[in-house]
Amino acid sequence: MSKLDNEQNNRSTGQVPTVSPDEIRAQGLRAQDVVFLGWQKTVSEEDYPLYNIINPSHPSYRSTVTEQTLQALHLRIPRTPSPYPNVPPTPWHAVGTELLSPATAREAIDASGLNFTVAKRPLKEVLDLRYPTGATNSWATVRTDTGEVLGIVGDDYEPIQNSDAFAFFDNLVGTDEAMYETAGMLGRGERIWILAKLPRYINVLRKDFVNKYLLLSNSHDGTSQVRVKLTPIRVVCNNTLTAALQGSGEINIAHTRNATEDMKQALSLLGLSNMLFDQLKAIFNRMTLIKITDKQLLDYVRALVPDNGEEKEDVKSEEIRKTFIELYESGQGADLSRGSLWGAFNCVTEYVDHKMEGASDSRLESVWFGRGEKMKLKAFQLAERMM
Repeated sequence: MSKLDNEQNNRSTGQVPTVSPDEIRAQGLRAQDVVFLGWQKTVSEEDYPLYNIINPSHPSYRSTVTEQTLQALHLRIPRTPSPYPNVPPTPWHAVGTELLSPATAREAIDASGLNFTVAKRPLKEVLDLRYPTGATNSWATVRTDTGEVLGIVGDDYEPIQNSDAFAFFDNLVGTDEAMYETAGMLGRGERIWILAKLPRYINVLRKDFVNKYLLLSNSHDGTSQVRVKLTPIRVVCNNTLTAALQGSGEINIAHTRNATEDMKQALSLLGLSNMLFDQLKAIFNRMTLIKITDKQLLDYVRALVPDNGEEKEDVKSEEIRKTFIELYESGQGADLSRGSLWGAFNCVTEYVDHKMEGASDSRLESVWFGRGEKMKLKAFQLAERMM
């Protein structure tokens, strides 16, 4: 069986091939072997990206190839710009650092300035900084470079350093199954995150592209575990499409002494990521086939943001619902989805990512981890019931 056949078999069974650190680094060096040329159309008017191999020592030097060919040749797919003009910035545009093809999680952490360490210290040593004496837990997490307190934690909590949190993910990067693309932190470093892009994309009715990402996050304040979750991003509007697949599509690793073993076990689920994205492709395309009336749209947004009987809050809820409907009619990419359940779902995601009140970092926290994430999940679940 060939190496390529072995890798394809591993993907179908959810296993991630083991790659040595030297091999991972060699894969990273190949990131500059290819450049994006532009978008082309098939005879059926479906758009697809083309690339050129620019490494003179490569047997296919100067060849114009598709993304599938790059994968078969084990060449890293370069950053591919949107085929749509005037795409709004991503919610993390002003918060994250764009990464230039780092080969490992440690290199990504270093490149984005997230290479600080966190220590667990007795709470009594830091009480006078900011926390009340009535705190029930006995430990604080502290950045060792700045001395800032990031959270209060219990006896069983064990810090997971940023450089270690995602090392288990390097095998996917090393086998060209993913690429670290952007990284950043929220607050003083209470939470750090990395976006890793998977090859290829979800094609919704030939014209509407959804890129496949995994969001990796680590927290240091005791409020969240290490998380890895599917994060589809609609290209035409840079909306993140939070979705739940019957409890699949997310990994959570607790900050305990067993974290290292839990990370190893998480690899099996990461190996299933492409299969899970195939499920999402089927759901998204079904959404486009469900036509909705104005009344159904109104019922949908009312179910998302209902009145609660308090006049001030009800006025605010009505304003949000009006914004939903405006985005459904004329938002970014509305011409690709108007009249369908897909359009209704995306008017909510556009509102959360680009219209919801808040500064860049607080909005991003809401989009991925807070109120915005919950609203998108509710929108997705409501849409599923209408199919």
